[in-house]
This record gives sequence, C-alpha cells and structure tokens, in this order.
Amino acid sequence: MAKDITPEQTRMLDELVAKARKAQVVIEKHAQEKVDRLCQAVAWAAGNPRDFERLCWMGVDESGAGDRGGRYGKRHKILGVLRDALRQKSVGVVETMPEKGLARYAKPAGLIVSLIPMTNPELTPIVTAIYALKARDVVIFSPHPRTKKTTFEAVRLMRGALAAMGEPEDFLQCVEDPNLAVVDQIMKMGDLIMATGGPAMTKAAHSSGKPAFCSGAGNATMVFDETTDVAIAARNTRVSKTSDFGSGCSADGNLVIYGGIYDKMVEALEKEGGYLASAEERAKLEKAMWDAEGHRILETVAISPQKLAEAAGFSIPGDRKFIMVEGTGIGKEHKFSGEKLTTLLALHRYEGEFENALKMVDEIYKVGGRGHSCGIYSHDDDHINRLALRAPVTRVMVRQPQSKANAGSAENGMPMTSSMGCGIWGGNIVSDNIGLKYYTQSTWVARPILRDQPEESVLFGDFFDPTVTRA
Repeated sequence: MAKDITPEQTRMLDELVAKARKAQVVIEKHAQEKVDRLCQAVAWAAGNPRDFERLCWMGVDESGAGDRGGRYGKRHKILGVLRDALRQKSVGVVETMPEKGLARYAKPAGLIVSLIPMTNPELTPIVTAIYALKARDVVIFSPHPRTKKTTFEAVRLMRGALAAMGEPEDFLQCVEDPNLAVVDQIMKMGDLIMATGGPAMTKAAHSSGKPAFCSGAGNATMVFDETTDVAIAARNTRVSKTSDFGSGCSADGNLVIYGGIYDKMVEALEKEGGYLASAEERAKLEKAMWDAEGHRILETVAISPQKLAEAAGFSIPGDRKFIMVEGTGIGKEHKFSGEKLTTLLALHRYEGEFENALKMVDEIYKVGGRGHSCGIYSHDDDHINRLALRAPVTRVMVRQPQSKANAGSAENGMPMTSSMGCGIWGGNIVSDNIGLKYYTQSTWVARPILRDQPEESVLFGDFFDPTVTRA
C-alpha cells in the first residue's frame, strides 16, 4: 500500500504543475513550423548517437537489466517516430471530408503525465516528447524508481535543447524522486496519462480518474508452418529474442512449430546461437525464473543466457545467445507458456492441420499476453488470414522479427511508437500503436450538405412493413 504523500512532495508537485501550466499557454500558440523544429531539436539532443548510447548504458547499469549494446538498437524507434511526426499536421485544420462537409481541427491534449518503464528509461521519454511537442502539449515525466537518474538525464538534455532555442524548458519536466504516493498524486493533476508498463501501472492509471492510454502485457508467439523459410525465421527469431536481453514485451516468447520442420527449425536456431536445454536444465530454469507463487523473479529478468543458466545452477557456452526449452504443455501450470522477459524461448510442436497450431495459440493467450501481438512465418495467405481472424491480439507480424516490427519499422506500415495499446483484451482503450493522434483532441466543424437519408424501405429491407403506422 502506498504511503501518504508528504507536504514537501505536495509542494514539489504543485510547483511542477504550475510551471507546466504556464508553459502550456506558450506552446498552445505555436505554429506548425515551430513545433516541428521543437520535435527535431529534442530528438537530436537526447537521441543523437553519442548521447543516446550514454543514456542506454546508464539505463542498463542503473536497473541491472538489459544489454548495453542491444539497448542502443532501439534508436531506430526515435528515427521512425520523428519521421511519422514530421509527416503529419497537428495545428489548425488537419483533416477535411468535403463530401460530408466536415473539417477536423487539432487541439492540444494539455498536460500529459508520462509514466516511464524501467525497461525503456531513455527511449520512452524521447518518443513521448516528440509526439507531445508536435501536439503542443507539455509533459511531466514520472520515472521508474529504479531508473530515475537515466530518465532525468534524458529530460535534462531535451530541456537544454528547448532553452537553446529560446523556448520554455518547462515544456518538459521530470519528477526527480518518485514513489507510489507521488505517482498516484501527479496522475490526478494532469489532463492525460501515458502509461507504458505492466498491469499494475495500467490499473493505477485507469484508477486515477483521468483519461489514460496504456500498454498491456505481452507474450509474443510465433507460428512456423510448413512454408516457413527456416534459415530466415531462425535469424529473425534470434534478432527479436536477444534485443536488450529480451526485456521487451514484444520479444518472441513462444514458437509454435509444425512437426514436419521442427528438427530443422531447432537446428537453424542452434546455428543462430540457441542453446537447447535438457529436461533437467529446464526444471532448474523454471525454479530460477518463477517463485513458489508463480511470480516472475526480478533477478532473472532481461539478463544474458549465461547469467540465466548460472542462476539456474548450470553453465552454457559463452557464444550462446539465447536458451530454448521444449514445451511440455500450455496453461497456467506450465510456466514456460507465459511471458518470459529474458533470453529464453519455449518451443511447442504441432502436428497435422493448421487448426492445431491455432488451438495452441488460443491456449497460450489464455495464459497471458491477450491483446498484444503474435506473428507467423508463412507464405500461405490462408494461414495468415486464419491466424488474424482467430488470435486475440491487436497486431500480427508476418515474416518479421517481433521486437523490431510491431512497434513500427521502416519495413512495415505500423505507426512508430514505444507504447502499444492492447485493446479491450489487454485492459486498454485503444487497439493501436499509440502515436500522434492520441496526444491530441479534435474540434469538428460541420457544414450543410445535400440531404443524405435513404427511404425506410431501403434501410429496413424485408423487415419494413408500410402498414405499421403511428396510432
């Protein structure tokens, strides 16, 4: 249970909000060209190669989770978010529908409270700042307590860029010493909450009484059917699984593999750096990853496969990049069918018709990850379509590495983001990648058009009975 907020903390939050409201009046009047330059300035200040690498290393060192080299690989999201932001209008009329007589005017959401996850303390503030400034919003960031120094430094760099342009630094602010009481209070003081994190964060945001866009938990699952290009699928799986030591909820967790290619797939994964654990090692890994109540043990989240094996009580070669375990079942009692959040994959074998793969997918998402994402390595459009119709997820990646694709990629059309809505399945209000449109609100202007109202006989079809009239 959260402690009561102290008078000192209350004064600190009041000061942050007062500064934000003062800055809000300034940015709301900015023209499109000016907010575009703001986006470019802050993105470069914290996202340039030198400083972003430094921030990534800070984040990994401060949290003790993730991979220094792999964390930097997320920089492509900054480039993609800036690309998407600069290509859109956010001031004045942003959409017209002449045939309907409609025009939409974009307006700022106001003061955004952005809750930052431990796994992306450097990336998420930059992404949020780009979209918020583009929408003419102001932001107060609330870091994760374990990575508060990293987030504060990222915000400091962006504030410096604003000051260099002669703009108010307080467009972007950061809570320096967050705790549960502070987070609970600041969420009640803003206009909109952006909460990127786990179920507890989502629940808190939705309980704040303010509008909130949240992300959901993942349990990314990939289906490999008989048309899979084994070598390409194995390479992409390695890329997805090893990015930042599997810290992201988009990282592959379960592979559902057709029996006819199963052995070849395992062999290809081993060539990519996979280590297939024995049954004995599998049992040791389970004890190292989950406690007696089934809660994920934090010390084995987002660590190297060598450290994961060591924590379990055995060793693996230094060149191995991830560990694989063969699934013995799917369900709450089968821990490896849930989300792993580290450098470990579960392999599930299906035989016969593709329907059997879909049944496995059904069961996996009953364990966890509903609403988030899944994927398929297939050249069979019927299989792709059937998975899309069946899977309780908001995004399906086709022949792509999940963790590099479902939040947007230069090689697909998904909007770039670091926050992914997971729909009603995941307890979220949206089923989209959370991009610019969710940082704005709209005013619709409706002009008269020619009457558009079909006759009742057309609308009701065969159910229409002209003899039924008012009494």
